[in-house]
Amino acid sequence: MALDSGAVLLVFATLPDAAAARGLARTLVEGRLAACVSMLAPCSSVYRWQGMVEESSEVPVLIKTTAARYAELEAAIRAVHPYELPEIVAVPVQRGLPAYLEWVGAETTRSVPPSP
Repeated sequence: MALDSGAVLLVFATLPDAAAARGLARTLVEGRLAACVSMLAPCSSVYRWQGMVEESSEVPVLIKTTAARYAELEAAIRAVHPYELPEIVAVPVQRGLPAYLEWVGAETTRSVPPSP
């Protein structure tokens, strides 16, 4: 399966804790909306929310998907995310190992290709 690298997206999101990040990761991968979700170490975030400067601990996640699955992925994140306004930011992958990019495309197809 030849996949244009521009079709692959890296989606950033943050969750309040490791359990929420793990649950989201499993939901997205099991639903084939993401090929892989990497959960990073907790970080501190400082932001303005409803007129107040807030600080909280969050778990960032890096979600590997395709542009074709983005709308469904965003909807799935919003459906399970505990924040009123979750961070969901997608950036196109400009370059990458071709075999890896093809794997992302294969793992995010709606049906599993038959095994040889």
